[in-house]
Amino acid sequence: MGNPPIFFVESRREPKPPTVLIDTPIRPLGSVDCRRLVERLKTTEESAWYRDNRRQDDYEVHVETQSIILVFFTGWPAIQVSHASGWKDFGDLVMPIMQDIVAKHYPAGGMVLRVVLARLLPQCRIHLHYDRHPSFSVAHRIHVPLLVNPDVEFIVGSERIELQPGHAFELNNAMPHSVANNGDTPRVHLIFDYSPN
Repeated sequence: MGNPPIFFVESRREPKPPTVLIDTPIRPLGSVDCRRLVERLKTTEESAWYRDNRRQDDYEVHVETQSIILVFFTGWPAIQVSHASGWKDFGDLVMPIMQDIVAKHYPAGGMVLRVVLARLLPQCRIHLHYDRHPSFSVAHRIHVPLLVNPDVEFIVGSERIELQPGHAFELNNAMPHSVANNGDTPRVHLIFDYSPN
């Protein structure tokens, strides 16, 4: 798998505010090839989704979700970014997806603060909320839908977002947003937060 690029190096620094703000519910980022990641997800043991519950423990709104955490940070405003348990299982497949998106849409040399595979099972929901941690004011929240169904209702502001597998977008997570999986299959997204230098 090799060493991760500079924006994944464990470090302590304060991210700077972005020079461009997103003022729409989402910003489409185009399609990315995530087929190998989806195939690996389909063979992942169920227990992997419950190894690290910090998102569910720290954020009540995520109590009905499950996560595989690859990268997370501690501290604020001085932070320490490090790999979590999911990195060894998925880092080799997630890295090129993130590199592709960052290279096409964001300034190089920034830092990834979080990387999570987030699952919402059928008939579960993420209630209406907006993200309040100060890191969200300096990092772009990027979603890559991996497994979706037509009965997932993803609402940002007053807009229903149509999800397509492999079609990445930046989420304006300062706007109220919610998700309801009214379908019969899980909804899984790759989510990562990128803070430009």
